Amino acid sequence: MRVGDTSPWPSMATGAVAEESGVDGYTKDGTVDLKGNPVRRSHRGGWSACFFIVVYEVFERTAYYGIFSNLITYLTDKLHQGTVAASNNVTNWTGTVWMTPILGAYIADAHLGRYRTFIVASAICFLGMSLLTLAVSMSSLKPPPCLEPNIEHCKPASRLHLAVFFTALYTLALGTGGTKPNISTIGADQFDDFHPEEKAQKLSFFNWWMFSIFFGTLFATTTLVYIQDNVGWSLGYGIPTVGLAIAILIFAAGTPLYRHKLPTGSPFSRMAKVIVATAWNWRQPLPNDPRQLHELQLEEYTKKGAFRIDSTPSLRFLNKAAIRTGSSTHPWKLCTVTQVEETKQMLRMIPILICTFIPSTMLPQAHTLFIKQGRTLNRSFGSNFQIPPASLTAFVTISMLVSVIIYDRLFVKIMQRLTNNPRGITLLQRMGIGMILHILIMTIASLVERHRLDVARQNGSRQELPLTIFTLLPQFMLVGVADAFTEVAKIEFFYDQAPESMKSLGTSYSMTSLGIGNFLSSFLLSTVSHITEKHGNGWIMNDLNASHLDYYYAFLAVLSAINFFLFLLISKFYVYKAEVSDSLKVLTEKLKENKLKPSNPDEKWATTRARSDEGRAHLPPFSLF
Repeated sequence: MRVGDTSPWPSMATGAVAEESGVDGYTKDGTVDLKGNPVRRSHRGGWSACFFIVVYEVFERTAYYGIFSNLITYLTDKLHQGTVAASNNVTNWTGTVWMTPILGAYIADAHLGRYRTFIVASAICFLGMSLLTLAVSMSSLKPPPCLEPNIEHCKPASRLHLAVFFTALYTLALGTGGTKPNISTIGADQFDDFHPEEKAQKLSFFNWWMFSIFFGTLFATTTLVYIQDNVGWSLGYGIPTVGLAIAILIFAAGTPLYRHKLPTGSPFSRMAKVIVATAWNWRQPLPNDPRQLHELQLEEYTKKGAFRIDSTPSLRFLNKAAIRTGSSTHPWKLCTVTQVEETKQMLRMIPILICTFIPSTMLPQAHTLFIKQGRTLNRSFGSNFQIPPASLTAFVTISMLVSVIIYDRLFVKIMQRLTNNPRGITLLQRMGIGMILHILIMTIASLVERHRLDVARQNGSRQELPLTIFTLLPQFMLVGVADAFTEVAKIEFFYDQAPESMKSLGTSYSMTSLGIGNFLSSFLLSTVSHITEKHGNGWIMNDLNASHLDYYYAFLAVLSAINFFLFLLISKFYVYKAEVSDSLKVLTEKLKENKLKPSNPDEKWATTRARSDEGRAHLPPFSLF
């Protein structure tokens, strides 16, 4: 990638990463304030700005997981839905929550920008939370209580009850479509890729971002879940509603400190133009020299604070979109090389995206079937305390928090010495380790469920089995460890590998993965339940003691193994995109220098690095060995 020789940003040095150690240094990545003016590094951005963003995320995650973690309990106990119906409603809603970010990313990148899209979406989230709190608080909006052990004997929820409750849920889902793809992107935008020290901070940002998320999740899955089960749903939903309002105010308070990226037009239309132009020029021969393809002058990009991308040999057929044919410059018949390369970058990630669907299908099990298993076990802790089954998801959070800290502070340091990679290992390697853990999780879950069924057969049809709920602890904790690898890597990978003008859309890829994973979970659950019941031996029924969840978990383990080997194959041919700056290269060379001589504790990161159009360092292809 290249930037031009001139720029509207003060102090931009020609073809170099400018010296930015002074207090008057301007950012070099095109970030501006809300009025579109260039910003000084000392005045905006960095961890000071991220403080407000991270605090918002703690409160917002508390609100989301305060609903999500125990939603299956409310659907079965209060709205009297069966196991399969309730599980599918949870995963369908969660799938929608993670699919709507595509819309939010489009609005942010094409029209409003990330900040304004986020503010509007936050207001919609608050509206949904308020309506949801109202729905669980008013007796007229839910069926009468029922103490029957078989929910089929309870009065079902009316259409009005379901309409109000699910309208509130999906209003919240619509709002999160604007917050989720933009909040983490806004956070990452606070670090300048052209400044080696800030680039190093950005490499740790996504680890600590996930740390903040799961800190909020820990409160939700312990305190809020307990309140919902033992005090009341009105207070259990009211607290996160108030918390969300506070979070929005905290985020707004940090506005003077934020750096912003300007909207650059619809990413979908830019990619569509490349596809159409490729088809239009399909019969045209490609020139041997890529410099003969259509491209704008460097000044056209730099005056907008944008980046020009050199032609690459991958997906070479798309280069036809940049073939000049006569004097026509129609945007649907002729595209720039940069436009073509942006499209290539988004398309190259799709095979990796597809490989993340199955791991995303594993995650909902911890919030649906794992919790239903817990309700059949002995939940006593001490003489009087009963553990809410949904609180076991707190151990997902705890293991995630511990894993992220160990990964960032210990594992990365060790691997840096071995690989000279500032990240320790590549993003795809990190993702692959998480996928291996998912296979292990489902295998352990299957074995634990087989043991639970043996105990159930020995004790007849008792509602509560003489088996502690902590029997499920290993599978819950391993989910957190897997998240520390797979989920963090997904967010960083799709953000990092997206072109600079499509970062929100790139971030939405990771959320689309979770959305499709949840819908796929609903499909698999319904299909397997239907097929096995049809053959007289149902794997998933309302009575788990008469079911065979162990078979279902084993099926998911096999599915995960097949997906992992497909991921290995696809990752082997993936080529990481070139960096927009040499900051990562500077960090890599710094690691090599530290291996050759004792490190000087007073030595500062180099902030000046000559940039070259050639010799861009690509991260190595994926390899587990």
